[in-house]
Amino acid sequence: MDAIVIAGGIPRPEDPLYPYSHGNSKALIDVAGKPMVQWVLDALGGAKQVDHIIIVGLSAKNELTCKKPLHYVSNQGRMLSNIVAGVNKSLELNKKTKYVLVVSSDIPSLKPEMVDWLVNTCMETKDDLYYGVCPKDVMEARFPSSKRTYTHLKGMDVCGADINLTHVRMTTEHLDVWESLIGSRKSPLKQASIIGLDTFFQVFTRSITLDDLVTKICSRIGIKGRAIVWPYAEPCMDIDKPNQLELLREDLAKQQEQAAAKPKRTVKRTVKKTTTSKSAASKAAPKPVRKTSSRPKKDIVAEAKAKLKVDK
Repeated sequence: MDAIVIAGGIPRPEDPLYPYSHGNSKALIDVAGKPMVQWVLDALGGAKQVDHIIIVGLSAKNELTCKKPLHYVSNQGRMLSNIVAGVNKSLELNKKTKYVLVVSSDIPSLKPEMVDWLVNTCMETKDDLYYGVCPKDVMEARFPSSKRTYTHLKGMDVCGADINLTHVRMTTEHLDVWESLIGSRKSPLKQASIIGLDTFFQVFTRSITLDDLVTKICSRIGIKGRAIVWPYAEPCMDIDKPNQLELLREDLAKQQEQAAAKPKRTVKRTVKKTTTSKSAASKAAPKPVRKTSSRPKKDIVAEAKAKLKVDK
């Protein structure tokens, strides 16, 4: 499966992350010694379920590295257009492509095993769109000071994931609705109002469950969708504010220190001795065997006496 990394966003002067980006792409902001997006590429490159990685919004001159083949697509200006361009590139690489991962460049704590978990979990069914959410208790346990925005549903509070899986046909159908949903992705209530006033009211009053919300949204758009409830917080921990940037800088720096402090495993090699000492050799060597005659002893004695008489 191919992964499309959306990395075209450039913070404007009014953006809280502008002082960190200096007019460059948000994806290139330094996090614990590496560009933010490089952490994401490391995770995708280590995932068994990822074949190719398509970066939208950057180029080869940014000198990014990855264990998997990298392909670059120029920034199309809008997020939906960037996703469409990424899907088209994936289809260019393989016309039989059915599903792709859509990944934000600002989730640097993502890990390879989490990517594989998502793909394996989603492919248990054949839906059009898989949208991940993280329960508040999972997020707060891992990142207690993250200050994430939550959607308050009946029975649980959730925030959205920044790595999701979609069928390629989703980029050619319902584009107007998708444009509106993506544009209001940071406001769950605005998204609900786009789907319908009744849904807006139910989300606002916390009278709708996650499953019912998914059913309503899918019915409105005309697709088969499924909510993926993450047991991990990292895929849902994006960087939108300075405190979140500093939080992940500290977290990933600590991980690097712990990895460096782990003792390296040494493999003991046993060398077999091919030479032995003289004493050992003499002990090990077989004793020579004396040859004995088969003639009777009395015949031998008589012969010896006769020989003595002749000599005299």
